[in-house]
Amino acid sequence: MSKTGQSWGRYPQADQTIISISDRHAALPSVAGSALPHGNGRSYGDSCLNDGGTLLHARALDRFIAFDPQTGVLECEAGVLFSEILDLVVPQGWFLPVTPGTKFVTVGGAIANDVHGKNHHKAGTFGRHVLSLELLRSDGSRRTCSPEHHPDWFAATVGGLGLTGLITKATIQLRRVAGPWMSGEVHRFKDLDGFFRLSQASDRDYEYTVAWIDCASEGNALGRGIFTRANHAPAHPDSRPTAPSRRLRVPFTPPISLINPLSLRAFNTLYYHRQRESVGHLTMHYEPHFYPLDGIGDWNRIYGPRGFMQYQCVVPPTRSADCMETLVKTIAASGEGSFLAVLKQFGDVPSPGLLSFPRPGATLALDFPNRGPRTLALLDRLDDIVANAGGAVYPAKDARMPGKYFKHYFPAWESFSPYIDPKFSSSFWRRVTE
Repeated sequence: MSKTGQSWGRYPQADQTIISISDRHAALPSVAGSALPHGNGRSYGDSCLNDGGTLLHARALDRFIAFDPQTGVLECEAGVLFSEILDLVVPQGWFLPVTPGTKFVTVGGAIANDVHGKNHHKAGTFGRHVLSLELLRSDGSRRTCSPEHHPDWFAATVGGLGLTGLITKATIQLRRVAGPWMSGEVHRFKDLDGFFRLSQASDRDYEYTVAWIDCASEGNALGRGIFTRANHAPAHPDSRPTAPSRRLRVPFTPPISLINPLSLRAFNTLYYHRQRESVGHLTMHYEPHFYPLDGIGDWNRIYGPRGFMQYQCVVPPTRSADCMETLVKTIAASGEGSFLAVLKQFGDVPSPGLLSFPRPGATLALDFPNRGPRTLALLDRLDDIVANAGGAVYPAKDARMPGKYFKHYFPAWESFSPYIDPKFSSSFWRRVTE
């Protein structure tokens, strides 16, 4: 089936043939041109697109194979969603070891992008908790890869953007929890210095730390925001967590983006002042804590028909404070602010993949409405700042970084290249390497 597709950012467009994969035991189908595995399409840029080629849609590989409730070891097919895992294991006292900001990602996609979460300083990336995976190549060969068995193929596949072959199944080590509750604190901070002080003071005692910042603020309020720190809470024997409310949904794509300088400033001001006290305490179900946007179906439509561009970077610890100040100043001065501006610190837990993005330092993630050349010019300026600081940009959230910067950010790309399946490619890989 030929279909015009797009990523979650709705930019860029790609014309590609879709083939559904539902039997992990079968060989890969023969395709004309190149193929690329595709999970649930929650990557923001073109790493999940294959313009002019074929997508191997693996969401139908959705079976659980084995789960040991005593050890928390789960084996499942690669198309299983994180949401489906949580539904199975949380009632039995287990939780995902690492989760990104949406639960609607597949296990295969999480491995291929080596996703991270709010607990990187404690747990590292998702790939660190993958005990093994099965990799199916276009020549029909299969490899069971782990840190001990075919470790070179494991390192290439974790964070390998789906290019080394189709991940058919994986075995994951979950982590114990007492229940679905979270407990912690919410702090309002006045500037970027306040964020770094809170982050440093929180890393030892809190597993999950993250901040929202106001990218439209300037002057003495530059980088003001809300810092959240939390842990899994003990069980509450006398009460039950309130079930998450019914999902809202954006019913259609508006003709223009609803995110503009006026709405951004209004939203950011209201959000910053919604908590009157400087410190608040929270006890809440894990869903709104980890996945606030999952409660709004098709939220990506609010950016209008041209979509949006996600930009996530990381800069080393020695340059974090001054580089983040420069980035936020540049964004505020441009008038292109983001209302989904997330700032946190990565720890020094090493990532297992050759192309894994997380590394020690501060990481900033932003959404920009796609306004064409104006937005692209801003992102080019941010690239210059990040590259000069020795940082990197996240491929899973990129739709436009120049190839020279990708190669600068990920010097292991040449060591990775021999592991690419000769029949596999992606719009992203061609863009940054050719």
